[in-house]
Amino acid sequence: MMQGLQVSAIVPARNEEANIAGAVESLAEQTVPVEIIVVNDGSTDRTGAILEELRQRLPQLRVLEAPDPPPGWTGKNYAAACGVEQSQAPWLLLTDADVRHALNGVEAGLAAARQTGAAMVSYSPDQELPTWWERATIPFVYCRLSDEYPYERVSDPEDPLAAANGEWLLVSRTAYNAVGGHAAVKEEMLEDVALARLLKRSGCRLYFARGVGLARSRMYRGLEEMWQGWSKNLFPLFGRRKGTVAGAVTGAALDTLVWLFLLVALYGSWAGWPVSRFMVVFLLAIIGWRHFRYGQALRRNRYPLACFPYYTLGSVLFAALMVNSASKYLRGEPVRWKGREYPVPLK
Repeated sequence: MMQGLQVSAIVPARNEEANIAGAVESLAEQTVPVEIIVVNDGSTDRTGAILEELRQRLPQLRVLEAPDPPPGWTGKNYAAACGVEQSQAPWLLLTDADVRHALNGVEAGLAAARQTGAAMVSYSPDQELPTWWERATIPFVYCRLSDEYPYERVSDPEDPLAAANGEWLLVSRTAYNAVGGHAAVKEEMLEDVALARLLKRSGCRLYFARGVGLARSRMYRGLEEMWQGWSKNLFPLFGRRKGTVAGAVTGAALDTLVWLFLLVALYGSWAGWPVSRFMVVFLLAIIGWRHFRYGQALRRNRYPLACFPYYTLGSVLFAALMVNSASKYLRGEPVRWKGREYPVPLK
C-alpha cells in the first residue's frame, strides 16, 4: 500500500484511446497520493496498448481487464465494481476516462469532505466545447439540469433531493459498502444519481458543486456519440416526466416560430407590406427576454457567454434529444452504448 494513501481512483475505460492517457497522467500528478486503477472494459482500440505503456512508467497505476458483465449489469457498473474490489484506500474516486484533473482536484475534494462531513463529494467538471453542436447542447442541458438538481439543495442534509455527476465522484468506502456499492445499482444507466440517492436515504451527507478549475472533460467526440449518450440519459435524468418532454418541445417550437415570424415581418417591411411595428417590437422582446434568461443561466453555471448565440439551436436540440430519449424508454427499446445493448424497465 502506498504511504499516506487516501484515495483510490477507479477509471472504467472502454475504447478510450483518445482520452485515457490524459486522464491517467493528470491523476498521477495529484498533490496527494492516489492509487490509480484503470479497468479496461473489453476495449477493441488502442486503449490496452496505451495503458501498458503508462503502466511501465507510472508506479501508482494498476490495469485490470474486466470480463464481460454478468446478466443484469451495465458494463460501466461492473467495471467500476471490479476496480473497487481491488482498491485499498479509504476514499474512492469514481471518474470517467474523458476527465482531466487539475493538480489539486483530489485534494480539494478531500478538503470538501472534511469541511462538510460529506460521505460523497461530486463535482460537475468544466466542459470543453470545441464544436458548434457541443456549444449549443452541453451548456443548455447542464443549465436545465442545474434547475432540476440545484447544488445547494443536493448539499442540504435536510432536503431529500440527491444527485451526483459520475464524471467526478468521491465517496467514502465505508459509506459505499454500507449501501451495497455498485451491486445495488448494477442495472442503472444513471448509477451516479442512484448511488447518491441510496447514500442520502441512509443518512449520509452529500456535497455537490461545480468543479470550476478542478476538472475538465469533453463528454462526446462526435455528434452521433452525443446523440446516443444524451438519449441514454436525458429522460431518466428528468424523472421520466412526460410533462418535461412536452415543455421542451413547446419551448423549442416557440423559440423557432418567433424567429420565423420576425424574419417574415422584417422581409415584409422591406418589401413594402403593411407590417405592424408593434409586432416587430413584440417579437424582438420575446427573443431578447428568452436570450437574457439563458445568459443568466450560463453565467450562474459558469459557462462562457460565447455559448449565448447558440441558445435557439440548443433549445431545438434539447427538445429533439428529450423526445428521442423518452420514446426509447416509453417503448421499452434497449439502450445502446459503446457497442452494447441494455434493456430498460417500463415504468
